[in-house]
Amino acid sequence: MASDKDHSILIVDDEESICLLYQAELDDRGYSVRVQTDGTRAMEDIERFHPDLVILDIKMPGADGLEILDHIKSRFPDIDVILNSAYGSFRNEASARKADGYVIKSSDMTDLLKTIEKVLA
Repeated sequence: MASDKDHSILIVDDEESICLLYQAELDDRGYSVRVQTDGTRAMEDIERFHPDLVILDIKMPGADGLEILDHIKSRFPDIDVILNSAYGSFRNEASARKADGYVIKSSDMTDLLKTIEKVLA
C-alpha cells in the first residue's frame, strides 16, 4: 500500500475556513494538499495537476460540485472524488453520479478522514 505522502489531494470549497482546517490536518498526515475556493479554477487545477483525490463541496459559486464531479468522472475516471456537503439531501445524487464517497461537512474530521483512507486504500 502506498504511503500518505504518495497521495495528492485537492480540496475544493468556497468556505476558506474549511479549506484551511482540512489542509492543515491533511498536511500533518503527510498528504500533498492543494486548495481551491472557486469551482471554475478547481477544474483548471484538476486538468493541470491531476490529483489522486478531490474533496469537493457541492454548493459553490462558479461551477458547482456536481458539475465538477461529472467533469472529473468523464475526463479522469481514475481520480477519486469525495463529496463533502453541509446537506445530506445530495447523498443519493452523489451515488448516482459515481462519487467515491460522501461526507457531511463538519469541523470534526473523523468521518472525512475515514472516508479518505478507505477511498485511497
